[in-house]
Amino acid sequence: MPASGEEYEGRNNVRMTIGRLAEITGVPASAIRYWERHGLLPEPERASGQRRYPPEAAERITVLRKCQQAGLTLVEIKEFQREQPRREAMIRAKISEIEQRMVDLEHAHQLLTHALRCGEEDIVRCPKFREQMAAWQTAGPAPAP
Repeated sequence: MPASGEEYEGRNNVRMTIGRLAEITGVPASAIRYWERHGLLPEPERASGQRRYPPEAAERITVLRKCQQAGLTLVEIKEFQREQPRREAMIRAKISEIEQRMVDLEHAHQLLTHALRCGEEDIVRCPKFREQMAAWQTAGPAPAP
């Protein structure tokens, strides 16, 4: 007999309700419905009017969450799910953006670390800090891989 909220189709093909999918992925049902409306998740089958998701839906949600954590917008995530030639340009652009953010974060780390150790009352007047700022301005963006 199927577990509560699940129905079996075929031998091992378990279909989950949206509540169960939300529970196992840690993503609210409202977010799952939102992603469906925006084409990021395929429309699920319905049984008695209820959405029924295959096990692969949980994997797709994991990918969506990782994409969001990586800073991809909904439009970029949609592009990420397309065929290889269409997504390559977006991926290359995103990698460049991330690499620049990494450089910016490293500069911020250097600034804050120096500020903690600096004895100058006004850090902008600190010769070491000014030297570092000049180096940041002459350094170009991070090299492409």
